[in-house]
Amino acid sequence: MINAVITGIGGYVPEDRLTNDDLSKIVDTNDEWIMSRVGIKERRILKNDLPMSYMAIKAVNQLIEKTGIDPLTVEGVICATSTGDYHFPPASSIIAYQTGCTNAFVFDLQAACSGFVYLLETAANYIRTGRYKRIIAVAGDKMTSITNYTDRSTCPLFGDACGAVLLEPTTENYGVIDSILKADGSGLPHLHMKAGGSAKMPSYETIDNNEHTVYQDGKVVFKRAVVEMADVAEEIVARNGLTKADIDWIVPHQANMRIIDAAARRLETPIEKVMVNIQRYGNTSSGSIPICLWEWEPKLHKGDNLILAAFGAGFTWGATYLRWGYDGK
Repeated sequence: MINAVITGIGGYVPEDRLTNDDLSKIVDTNDEWIMSRVGIKERRILKNDLPMSYMAIKAVNQLIEKTGIDPLTVEGVICATSTGDYHFPPASSIIAYQTGCTNAFVFDLQAACSGFVYLLETAANYIRTGRYKRIIAVAGDKMTSITNYTDRSTCPLFGDACGAVLLEPTTENYGVIDSILKADGSGLPHLHMKAGGSAKMPSYETIDNNEHTVYQDGKVVFKRAVVEMADVAEEIVARNGLTKADIDWIVPHQANMRIIDAAARRLETPIEKVMVNIQRYGNTSSGSIPICLWEWEPKLHKGDNLILAAFGAGFTWGATYLRWGYDGK
């Protein structure tokens, strides 16, 4: 039986930082208010003249350099993002061309903050068919490009980042073991961008009203995220016969520290086994889980059991049981 295993990872976070003190000069907020509600101290900002693909290209180039593969042997580049450079062409086509992966098929996948767990299962299935040997899965967002910096409830949340993984075949018991992916379209009114799509096309009015930025009903989204992320993580643990002691790492989407704590408590996992970098990067949407894996790579060992969990607009949510395939060091 062929499975897909991660054999390398790359990542990129911009150098520029936006701290809570910086935000307090822009909007009515402060460090204590932000830290007590979401646990974010600062976030990385990609300069306005640079697109999302800039981060993705950096991450993929780093991945190619680290693994030593020939980019012409990559057969597919799939990108999860909500902030592609253009409505079309797909960001993946730009990324593949600029990184030398010119023999690869490409497409973009959009599942908001759940993008990476959806992406990982999608990319793994191409490997499982036996027809493909190398797929690059890249996920990231330039969330600051769709953030309203006059909205004190949402502007402290978001930052920019991108991560990429290489998936290759294995017949050993490693890799993407199982995924549970879910969606509930009733989430539309509570988390969306009001304008810019075919339902409400751009106009002077939509621009003046800041309708090309994230709108969120925070209380509704928080309640659903706490329940669904914890439930789906617990479900995948039970479905695969794992005990709490079997879990080496929980890798949650970095949306809110209180949500992360709730998921860890449900799985009875100490916070030391939970990958948390929200305080430094904020919510980077589809980029948050791969950036965690990228940062923690040196601490990972072959055979480690990882539970990935995410929740995002749609609503979309899901969890993946991942058995790490190599020693990070």
